[in-house]
Amino acid sequence: MMELQILLSENGIKYKEIYEQIRLAILDKKLSAHARLPAKRRLAEQLNVSIITVQMAYEQLQSEGYCYSAERKGYFVSEIQDEMHYSQINTMGLEKRDQQEFLINFKNGQIDASAFPYKQWNRLYRKELKESNASNGPWQGEYSLRVQIAQYLQQARGLACQPEQVYLFSGFQPQLLNVCLFFKRKAIGIEDPGFIRARSVFDQLQLPCYPISVDEDGCCVPDAEEPIKLLYTTPAHQYPTGTIMSIARRIELLNWAIKQDAYIIEDDYDSEFRYKGAPIPALSHLDSTGRVLYFGTFSKTLLPSLRISYLIMPVSLQQDFEKFNAYQKTNVSRIDQQAAAKFMEEGLYTSHIAKMRTLYRSKRSCLIESLSKHLGDHFDIIGDTAGLHIIVKLPEGLTEAKAIELAKSAGVEIDAVSPMYQLHKPNHHVMIGYGAPSMDEIERGVQLITKSWKSCLSN
Repeated sequence: MMELQILLSENGIKYKEIYEQIRLAILDKKLSAHARLPAKRRLAEQLNVSIITVQMAYEQLQSEGYCYSAERKGYFVSEIQDEMHYSQINTMGLEKRDQQEFLINFKNGQIDASAFPYKQWNRLYRKELKESNASNGPWQGEYSLRVQIAQYLQQARGLACQPEQVYLFSGFQPQLLNVCLFFKRKAIGIEDPGFIRARSVFDQLQLPCYPISVDEDGCCVPDAEEPIKLLYTTPAHQYPTGTIMSIARRIELLNWAIKQDAYIIEDDYDSEFRYKGAPIPALSHLDSTGRVLYFGTFSKTLLPSLRISYLIMPVSLQQDFEKFNAYQKTNVSRIDQQAAAKFMEEGLYTSHIAKMRTLYRSKRSCLIESLSKHLGDHFDIIGDTAGLHIIVKLPEGLTEAKAIELAKSAGVEIDAVSPMYQLHKPNHHVMIGYGAPSMDEIERGVQLITKSWKSCLSN
């Protein structure tokens, strides 16, 4: 039996440190095959730890094949036949990077989580956390929530649908993935610029993907020669430009879909947050021929971590869609669904959206005023009529990459726009989201990036 030298830190997890040091000694051949490890009691006394701590370390080593036990004799080093190549990963840099905190979060896709009505939600959630809800719910989603979603869409978006047409998913990408698989590798069109998370799904599925230009009316009509059978578009608030699709263009796209025997995926991801003019009905509202699949989500209106999105499927496709998903199970928490249904039923959802619309409108005004005040006329603002982000067009001499680098060094996180483009990538636009930061943080963040950008331009 060999003597082991094990050093324990003050704040570390003791059994893990014992396990790791013995494991490395075995891999380094400092402990030979079939050598007996110290008795648990003896090692515990030597290290001033409990016998249970040593036992946990030995059991972990045994479960991974580094040692074996013999009844009444103890633990022995296993014989490892093959040469093992390993390296210790230095996690210091990773830990520092994970722990690095930026002063201001201007990243896109964030919400103001501090404004969520946690008290009301917890009350409803606790009621649903009961034995009768322990089993899986239906694949399509809880009927109570589908009823509420159908009613909400009728009132808020002018979209007439039945609860039977509503299908619930655990987020936008799983939902899009399922729909693309259902359409069996059809060629798909996506706005250019467009939502990079949508494009990543098409890339993963290796779908034929065609970039479709965006102009002042929104997504353009695809050329008749292109074999597109699915078109992904964001009519309510084009991502990332912020363009709101005109009624004329909506009708053109619907006529294109009918003529080409194609379908349109309408992603209505942040239609609730429109700040100028009257609400524009959903594209699905104009669809009388069953050519539009409507995508909605609770990520922006409630919390992203709830992971609840929904699809409204045209009646003509329902039977085939349900047959395609016949053996699927729901991937959305049943309890979360039922809590959300009660939240909507009690009118809390619509009042929360109204509160958040007012809050985000104030944040948007604060951001635009701060940018105008500190940046002046050299910077243009794009897409400020809806949503939770704007695009800033940078002046000559300041590239996207440089602007992001300078902002980061000043303690502010902002997003690049160029990855959203497939064809002609601009290098002088950045995206600033205003969902997460407070009003004071918005003002402070703009001051920080302004100082760094202007300093660069003056050099």
